[in-house]
Amino acid sequence: MAVSRRDAIKGLAGVAVAGLVSDSVDAKERVVEVSISSIKHSVCRWPYGRKSLEELCEAAIDIGISSVELINPADYETVKRYGLTCAMVNCVPLSLTDGFNNPNLHKKLQQEYLDLFPLVADAGFTNVICFSGNRNGISDDQGLEHCAVGLEPVVKKAQEYGLTVCMELLNSKVDHADYQCDHTEWGVALCEKLGLPNFKLLYDIYHMQIMEGDIIATIRKYHPYIAHYHTGGVPGRNEIDETQELNYKAIMQAIVETGYDGYIAQEFIPTNDNVFASLRQGVEICNV
Repeated sequence: MAVSRRDAIKGLAGVAVAGLVSDSVDAKERVVEVSISSIKHSVCRWPYGRKSLEELCEAAIDIGISSVELINPADYETVKRYGLTCAMVNCVPLSLTDGFNNPNLHKKLQQEYLDLFPLVADAGFTNVICFSGNRNGISDDQGLEHCAVGLEPVVKKAQEYGLTVCMELLNSKVDHADYQCDHTEWGVALCEKLGLPNFKLLYDIYHMQIMEGDIIATIRKYHPYIAHYHTGGVPGRNEIDETQELNYKAIMQAIVETGYDGYIAQEFIPTNDNVFASLRQGVEICNV
């Protein structure tokens, strides 16, 4: 199951569209029994690349998930047709390695985000992902400065559209070698340097367990800087059940106690042949 997000997202373009909703069925009118929970649930698109987007939306509704995320503009209308939202949209084009820490890319990236923002706002979504990029010899201090300079006009324009730009924290130890925004404190320092209320962090629990551990204490300390959360089992990025080292019930309770009212997105790679059974289990684990 050695699949990266980048490879999986690229592969989605080849997934055949199947399982379209019948005209006689309105997904918005379905009655779904969902456990009472303080968590709003989302699911990332890319781990389910073998399934059509329509199949994933159907499963999300059945499970009680109200968002399908990390999608591109071409998929906005499909998600909305099912009565779902997108809690975090992809940047277009998507690159985790070529980011705002490279000043040579600023002009290109700025234009790409400015082109994307009207589409996101028109769809009624609010969060847009971004990445620091790989170090490539750039020191952490230099990368911080470069990111702040490159992101400032982007984040200010996003504010005009009512959007929040979120930089994802990724691990550079296992999955994304040389990625710069690989520690929470670095991301927080960037938030403080920009000083703009609509720039925050996407705290990926899987990635930060690999890099830092101390998940609950970190969330309690830095939650004002966090706009979104992703899950994933450690080790392996698979199901978040008893087969791995994190106690997601306790983590979710800690997140709720901070007053967080945003979405928690499942971003693990299912090992179960019934991928949606694993997804349902993940949601049930996170219900607190």
